[in-house]
Amino acid sequence: MTDTTPSDHDFKRLLLASIPSLRAFALSLSGVPDRADDLLQETIMKAWAKQSSFEAGTNIKAWLFTILRNEFYSQMRKRGREIGDPDDIYTSQMAVQPNQHGAMDMEDFKKALAELSDDQREAIILVSASGFSYDEAAEICNCAVGTIKSRINRARARLQELLGIDGEGDFGPDAHTAAVIRPSAVS
Repeated sequence: MTDTTPSDHDFKRLLLASIPSLRAFALSLSGVPDRADDLLQETIMKAWAKQSSFEAGTNIKAWLFTILRNEFYSQMRKRGREIGDPDDIYTSQMAVQPNQHGAMDMEDFKKALAELSDDQREAIILVSASGFSYDEAAEICNCAVGTIKSRINRARARLQELLGIDGEGDFGPDAHTAAVIRPSAVS
């Protein structure tokens, strides 16, 4: 062990603290909890095996997210021969429609997010959902900060277009639900 490599105990502590964020990122990439868990497990195993290449004092979260991202793309290349469902024909037949507006809105958002290009989806998830700075996201994606900013800007604009959002009035409950929640607001 060198001065720049953390002890096994320190590395384990840092790794365990990162698991919830890693799982959320894995789930957002794969879209399926089982695949996300497998992706997370592979990431942890690879990180543990390569812990000697991690330098103490650097951003372990960015290092782990990079491993996870690379593993995801490796798995996607391997699954290139699987039958695709780009129009969600098979998936929609298996899905149960949600009973509440929030759940339906989330489904709409997931579908819109899935329609973004891989680069845009990855950038917006890293910065908006995972809390990385533009600089950290650029490091994870191995690109310039300006590229990340551009991807996020285009992703936000595309999401607004796909979801039909024109302004703040498009957020929250519809008029009928609002009348039930706040009956005094409707005359």
